[in-house]
Amino acid sequence: MSISVAEVERVAFLARLRLTDAEKEDYARQLGAVLTYADRLGELDLTSVEPTAHAAPLFNVLREDTPGESMRRELALANAPEAEDGFFKVPRIV
Repeated sequence: MSISVAEVERVAFLARLRLTDAEKEDYARQLGAVLTYADRLGELDLTSVEPTAHAAPLFNVLREDTPGESMRRELALANAPEAEDGFFKVPRIV
């Protein structure tokens, strides 16, 4: 598959790139090679391959959610910029 210099110029324009004529020729050749390779991948028989979202299996490692001792309110509010009536005081957001 080939890509024309005009197509490279269009993509370069959209990407706001300034390319020399030599670069345009180079990119047309390189992008054509990439598209040819992608076409080859499309020819593979993948009917027996399970679809996956990741190359390796992923799973979460979670700890047991057990209640524990809480931090004392005074200690939690000790470094707060402002506190009022035992709560953090924050600016009003409307």
